[in-house]
Amino acid sequence: MASGNAVTKSDGIFIALGANLPSADYGSPRATLEAALSLLAGEGISILQRSSWWQSGPQPVSEQPDFINGVIEVETALSPAELLAVLHRVESACGRVRQQRWEARVLDLDLIDYRGQAQTGRGAGPDLPHPRLSERLFVLLPLQEIAPDWRHPVSGAALTELIAAVHPIRINKL
Repeated sequence: MASGNAVTKSDGIFIALGANLPSADYGSPRATLEAALSLLAGEGISILQRSSWWQSGPQPVSEQPDFINGVIEVETALSPAELLAVLHRVESACGRVRQQRWEARVLDLDLIDYRGQAQTGRGAGPDLPHPRLSERLFVLLPLQEIAPDWRHPVSGAALTELIAAVHPIRINKL
């Protein structure tokens, strides 16, 4: 796994990782995120790059514990729908149970961008790029770390533009 090799166009596959609750099997949120990386590799997904871990308050603001977040670039022959199914399997393997939106969670894996594809989730695959990507500083900053020249597949906006437009939150690189 390399860190810092810039992707100069939207041709990568990017996954955001986050956690703010400990896992019964893996421990702290950070340890669970590291375990998720190993589980993804065990599913045949090659991790090409990974950002630093970032700590941020929950969004929307609540009394939940802080999140640990990061972004990885991966390579896989899986389709977006197949990859999303693997992400959900890994979440479950780490103890995630989906109950309500914006809840505290053991692990959250989001498919952010799949080689610049733009599609709605109707039918065979997920919404791409992730529909709330542009609102999430905790995704944009780690993404900028590994792919500073990445552009939004639909709007064409550069990461610097997206970051400048997002409501600031409490976030720091660990």
